[in-house]
Amino acid sequence: MPLDLTATFGTTRPVVGMIHLPPLPGAPGYDPDRGREAVLERALADAHTLADGSVDGVIVENYGDAPFHAEDVPKHVVAEMTRVATAVCETVDCPVGINVLRNDAAAALSVAAAVGAAFVRVNVHTGARVTDQGVIEGRAAETVRLRDRIDTDVAVLADVAVKHSVSLGERDLGPAVADAIDRGRADGLVVSGPATGAVTDAEDLRTVAAVRDDTDPDVPVFVGSGVTADSVADLLSVADGAIVGTAFKQDGETTNPVDPERVADVVAATPDG
Repeated sequence: MPLDLTATFGTTRPVVGMIHLPPLPGAPGYDPDRGREAVLERALADAHTLADGSVDGVIVENYGDAPFHAEDVPKHVVAEMTRVATAVCETVDCPVGINVLRNDAAAALSVAAAVGAAFVRVNVHTGARVTDQGVIEGRAAETVRLRDRIDTDVAVLADVAVKHSVSLGERDLGPAVADAIDRGRADGLVVSGPATGAVTDAEDLRTVAAVRDDTDPDVPVFVGSGVTADSVADLLSVADGAIVGTAFKQDGETTNPVDPERVADVVAATPDG
């Protein structure tokens, strides 16, 4: 069922902030001297800043875990993300989403169901993409059936032509969008630029929105990268929502803590929904 923006976020134009986790235990960049408590402290600090800045939702993502496992993260990653996501859900009074990079939809859905999160983001839900982890294939059939099996109504936000990837074959964007909705049963779509923080192509966004309108106009479309205070109003004249990460960070660096002034600038520039 399409994600109801008003029922979920309380607005028809939600701005969702990213909580980019530092490297978790087991990842090459993990700092054993600071330990897992430092990971939790950073996540909660960013969550507080985003919530205090009146964002409409947040996503917890294991951004610091590069190089990423393609489709199946180790069990300890699931455990660490469940711990952090539980604390975030207890901290913020807004919907929480989960993204387990690179494309472990089963883990994301399981964490989300366990902690009471509202949605997951799945980078490759249908089709196949060539990424820095190799070829990743969508597992919509498994993800949708798992959701039913574990008795949860967590929404699936599916990327189309996800960042840090290229198409495995020659295929227009339009049919891929229609398939994600009709055959993949995505509850929402995400359109991003070529890389984290990169500007989303306006023509791609218009194409996705137009195909969505023809396929199922109730399915919301989110801009997934490159949103700034200067661009958010224009982007949300086409898209229904925005997922903002880099633009919220100190000095515009993705791995930095969230900057309250940057959050305030984007939120203030967002059209009322």
